[in-house]
Amino acid sequence: MRDLLAVTGAGVVVCDVGGLGPGPPGLAAVDLLARLELAARRAGGRIRLRDPGPALRSLLRLVGLGLQVEGEIEEREPALGVEEEVEPGQPAV
Repeated sequence: MRDLLAVTGAGVVVCDVGGLGPGPPGLAAVDLLARLELAARRAGGRIRLRDPGPALRSLLRLVGLGLQVEGEIEEREPALGVEEEVEPGQPAV
């Protein structure tokens, strides 16, 4: 993963998971994807999944592994130190 990110200069590696094998995905697939994501992050990048089936998406959500999926808008954390302005007299949310 590190070499792939270094050679291409890309920040994201797309992993096609559409053909992971017969039957529903298991924890071995989750473990593999978690390891790939960890290696990519250590190299300064990320992985993005292509064509994950509904079962894999559900399993990833269940274990709390929030990976990017190709074609979906990326969710980001709000920037630190940014405050929203409110009109005087508005209650705090």
